[in-house]
Amino acid sequence: MSLPGLKGTDHIGFTVPDLDEAVAFFVDVIGCEPFYELGPFRSDGDWMATHLDVHPRAVMKRLKFLRCRNGSNFELFEYDSPDQNRAQPRNSDIGGHHLAFYVDDMDVAVAYLRSQGVRILGEPTVRTNGPNGGQTWVYFLSPWGMQLELVSFPNGKGYERETTARLWHPAFPAN
Repeated sequence: MSLPGLKGTDHIGFTVPDLDEAVAFFVDVIGCEPFYELGPFRSDGDWMATHLDVHPRAVMKRLKFLRCRNGSNFELFEYDSPDQNRAQPRNSDIGGHHLAFYVDDMDVAVAYLRSQGVRILGEPTVRTNGPNGGQTWVYFLSPWGMQLELVSFPNGKGYERETTARLWHPAFPAN
């Protein structure tokens, strides 16, 4: 059983502390393409709580859509809310998350990020066996501390020897 009509992931939305800073990072450093912006949105009633499960007086100051090459779109939000938690969650926190960007050449991509002053967490990890065999990855941080990742597996991953099903890869059409 699956969601009727499911075609794929349209977008991933996340809240940032400063929309201008986030858009500049994703456009100028990562290479995403900016699209449209909306906002502000607020309600004197309970619309925000009912429809978005946020504080009823929360204000979605602005949101902007970005396209990052051959992957999901991003919807960046900037909120102001009386009960806002401004701490960036870690992967180990409930609700923790990260975005992973596929690159063709890990060394070139890491060198580029370093040249842009981006904080890289450790050195790239190379997987040589198991289901992720053939994959190299490394985490890095946005200027506001959001966890991001580079991944590369130009010759595929180990799990592909066991099945004809495939996870997303820029060289494979959707199945």
